[in-house]
This record gives sequence, structure tokens and C-alpha cells, in this order.
Amino acid sequence: MSTMIEEPTDQAPYLDVADPSFSIRSRAVEQAREKSWYARTPYGIAVLRYDEVNTLVRDRRLRQGSYAWPAHNNAHGSFSDWWMRMLLSKEGADHSRLRRLANPAFAPKLVKKMTPDFQQIADELIDGFIDAGECDFVAEFSEPYATQVICLLLGLPRSEWKNLAELASEMGLALGVTFKRDEARINAATDKLFAYAKAVVENIKREGLGDDFLSSLVRANQDDDQALSDQELYDMIVLAIFGGIDTTRNQIALALDTFIQHPAQWKLLGEQPELARAAVEEVMRVRPTVTWVTREALEDFTFQGLEITQGTTVHLFSQSAGTDPRAFDDPGFDITAKRCPHFGFGAGAHHCIGHFIARGDMTVALAKLAQRLLDPEYAGTPEWLPDSGNTGPVRLPIRFRAGRAA
Repeated sequence: MSTMIEEPTDQAPYLDVADPSFSIRSRAVEQAREKSWYARTPYGIAVLRYDEVNTLVRDRRLRQGSYAWPAHNNAHGSFSDWWMRMLLSKEGADHSRLRRLANPAFAPKLVKKMTPDFQQIADELIDGFIDAGECDFVAEFSEPYATQVICLLLGLPRSEWKNLAELASEMGLALGVTFKRDEARINAATDKLFAYAKAVVENIKREGLGDDFLSSLVRANQDDDQALSDQELYDMIVLAIFGGIDTTRNQIALALDTFIQHPAQWKLLGEQPELARAAVEEVMRVRPTVTWVTREALEDFTFQGLEITQGTTVHLFSQSAGTDPRAFDDPGFDITAKRCPHFGFGAGAHHCIGHFIARGDMTVALAKLAQRLLDPEYAGTPEWLPDSGNTGPVRLPIRFRAGRAA
């Protein structure tokens, strides 16, 4: 369980991250960052500056904090059981073994092989609304794109994307404030996703293994004494579905929203699509969907004069660190600038295992979009998830001029 820190934290700024209206990009966070490298919160401390986040995200005296979510929320059922078993909740030897076995499925060579498929998905989705000159970007591009990429990874027909997206959204209710009310729906969606995982494994075993993502995971289930168990295999597939849909959908939509506010940068990207990879990195620095990650202290220790007791929750504010003027001479949005690494995929032992795939599919998406959607602007009022935790638009209505087919 998390504990409040004793002296000297009462001298530090206070940020009420439990307030539903709290914004990670607020003036209050900027002011706190100028006053101190950390702030007090209702749940432990928040680390605000780049150098301190960069150090603590790799500190082995801290463990990944999400494992405690079921206990903190009195959660029961298939979702919480999976949450406790999955890669993100593991530490030490268990975590290392799971990552080692899963790594081949997430290798860069796989992404390169799939790039033409990413391009085809992006073009076909854009073709569906390009003539109208407007769309709801989330419903018509970022969600179907993210989900169809997952279908591609699992060898599912792309027509299955709506079912997968709906189940991922239902599971995502677990991370919201209405969790207990929605617990039965969340567990039902989790059960259905596990049924998908088992079905795709059975199918690929019948048809024969290839050199694709799913085949790599299945091989890790068959190899040696340290192989993935059947349960671990299904857990990994469900994590790929749930995590891949939610974060990619939000991050691509956040990218477009950021570029709408920086039209010259969008024009530049359309003229130089080779900047798309850098654009992904820059967006994730200034507007990450994962605005902070949580750690828990495994022991008592002192960091920069602050005594941190065992069990303390430590929030690492990747959003605040990514725009820290101490680390970036000009922290404004610029896809041509050379930058320090951001924390959008985490860092250290828990660096996102799927980052090569996410970087690859988002790079393709932004390059296509910038060439085909010219001068995008809002065509209504966007609707947003809370501006903290995992964030993004729920609706993003836009209008644009049609560009050439890329």
C-alpha cells in the first residue's frame, strides 16, 4: 500500500491528482516543477523534472506500481486475475524470463516486413472519408487503424476490428472511476478476449507456424523448460490486444490534435514524409497518451535529500519531464529538432516491449495522413478523456482539404 511521506515533503508543492479536473498540462504543474523536482499528492509523490524522472525510472529500488491496482480497488474476477499475472506486474527473474521469450515477436524485422500492410490499412481508411472533406478522426481513423494493426498481428480478418475495439474499450473501463459499477462488464469482455486468444493460437497451430508475430509467441510456448506456459501465452496476446489498441488509438489522435495547433509543422511533414519517425518521437515528448507511470519503493532510501520509505508510491510525470526547460533549450513542438529521449514508452526494465511496432505503425500513419489531409482543423468541439493518466480524445471532429494519394 502507498504511504504518505514524512518531512521534508510538507514543504514541497501539492498536486491533487485525485481531482477529476486535474490536468497534467496545467499551470499548477508547471509552477510546481519550477519550485521543486517533486510534489506531494494524495498518493505518495510526483516527480516532475527530466533528470530525476530519467534516474528514478531506472532505479531498482523502485518496482512497477501497477501490480497493486486490484488490491487498491478491491477488484475481483478475470480482469484483476490477468492484471496480476501479466508482464507489467512482474519483477525480477519472472519479468526477465517473460520479456526474453516474447522479444522475438516484437523485433524490428517484423515491423519492416509489415510496413506495406500498415500503408494499405492507412490508405484504405483515408479513402473512406477523403471525399467528404471531414471526419471524426477517432472513429474513422485512429481506432480502426490501431485495431486493424492488431488484427494483422494476430492473423485475424480485418473485419474483426470492431469486435476487438469494443472489447478493449469495455476492458478499459477498469481504469476509470466507475470501475466497481462496471466490473461485471469488464470481466465479461476479458473472458471474450481470452477466447479470442485461444482461438487464434489453435488456428495457427492447425495452419502451421510462419515468421509472423503470433508464430513467434507460439514458438516461445513450445521451446524448452523455460517456455511460456499456455496461460502466459494467452496473457501476452491479451496484453498485445488491450495495450496496442488503447495506446495507439489515443497517441495517433493526440498527434493530429497537436499538429492542428502547429499547422506549419503539419505542412512540413506533408512535404517531407521522411520526418514522420521524428514526428512520432516529438509528439510523444510533448503530448504522450501515457502521461505518467507509477512505481513503488521496495525499501527505504534517500534521493536528493528526500527520505522515501518502503511502500511509497512514486509517480513519474513523463508529460512534465518531456517539456522540462532544464532538459530542452526550446521545449516547443519542432519535428526537426534533436531531442533527449522521451518517456512515452517508459524506460529501464519496463520499457514498452511493443515500442518497435508502435513506432512503425504510427510512423506510417502520420506520413500518409500529412500527405493526404491538408490544412486540418477542428470541425466541432473535441471530447476528451481526463487530462492525466492515460489520455486522448474520445471524439475529434476535423475538416481538411484533400491532398494527393501518397
